[in-house]
Amino acid sequence: MLSPVPEERFSLKDHLFNKEKVDYLSGLLEEAVEGFDRARFSRTVVSGMADLELKQRVAFIAGVLTDYLSPDFETAAKQISNALPPPLDPTLTDDDFGDFILAPFGQYVQDHGLEHFDISMGLIKEITKRFSMEGPIRPFIDAYPGQTLEVLQTWARDENYHVRRLVSEGTRPLLPWAPRISLDVRDPLPLLDLLHADPTRYVTRSVANHLNDIAKIEPGLTVDTLRRWRSEAKQDPAELDWMTNHALRTLIKRGDPAAMELLGYSPQPSVEARLDVATPIVRPGEALEFSVDLRAGREENLIVDYTIDFVKKSGATSGKVFKLKRLSMESDEDLTLVKRHPLRANATTYSLYPGLHSVTVMVNGVALATADFEVVTD
Repeated sequence: MLSPVPEERFSLKDHLFNKEKVDYLSGLLEEAVEGFDRARFSRTVVSGMADLELKQRVAFIAGVLTDYLSPDFETAAKQISNALPPPLDPTLTDDDFGDFILAPFGQYVQDHGLEHFDISMGLIKEITKRFSMEGPIRPFIDAYPGQTLEVLQTWARDENYHVRRLVSEGTRPLLPWAPRISLDVRDPLPLLDLLHADPTRYVTRSVANHLNDIAKIEPGLTVDTLRRWRSEAKQDPAELDWMTNHALRTLIKRGDPAAMELLGYSPQPSVEARLDVATPIVRPGEALEFSVDLRAGREENLIVDYTIDFVKKSGATSGKVFKLKRLSMESDEDLTLVKRHPLRANATTYSLYPGLHSVTVMVNGVALATADFEVVTD
């Protein structure tokens, strides 16, 4: 009998950086750089990036560019500008991140343009209309904080929504895949004040993510800012409600009372909860099954979450919060919620080790009931 063919795992780095993409980049450069050897560039990049991870590929291609662009940065900036494809469709409003193969242009500016502020900022603005430049702008924020914030004030009013988004995304305190910047979390708030009323979801999502970053550092500032925006009423109420929920997601998981109140949930719910675990023994690959019986003491809006305390390799435990349901209950109403939570052996956000675990039901951030279950591997 033939053995089954193993399923190939999706490779993001190969999806974003492959021979076809490199050939596309080579074609752009061939049109902009006199004497550009398209074939040699493609061979060098494709062979050199084979064993590299995604971010390493960006840095590697940017390094290869130094052998093909002018050693004079002003001239090199013009070459990159001339190589850029047309801007992304300005009529779209979301999910138009751009082509990752253009990321090395931003890395090149970051690596070689720090002493050429005006030229570099102009080029970053043009590149971000084709591919988001929140990473490359961060060294300029650190090196020239006041000067960069002044430029971003202008960009926050730009007609291109990719440029406007960069203002928020580039100044995020905890931007994924990027080092932290030296700005105080309050410094970009005037920019967010301008952007929170933006008509484009691509921009407002970034603003909400920015506030969620701040919430991890200074929770009260996020809540106060959202409360102020509500009173100013510059954004469509439905959009601001969406932004508020998105910006407070970390604080809601933590059960922050001020965040709960802002969303209309009492931090002291009048609710009784009983938790029943249907699977007291679970093996990796199976599911934890449990039910929650709720009884409301008054009419109330509720956020019901649950925390699983996972046993770590050391024997200690670490809790992780999961969403269960948002609902409204009438006074004296009874309700049962049922949940089946798969415990995957190859999960990316936690590791399963044998031992006594626990699950806790949280209502509006308050722990109301806890039950144990055991993970076994034999």
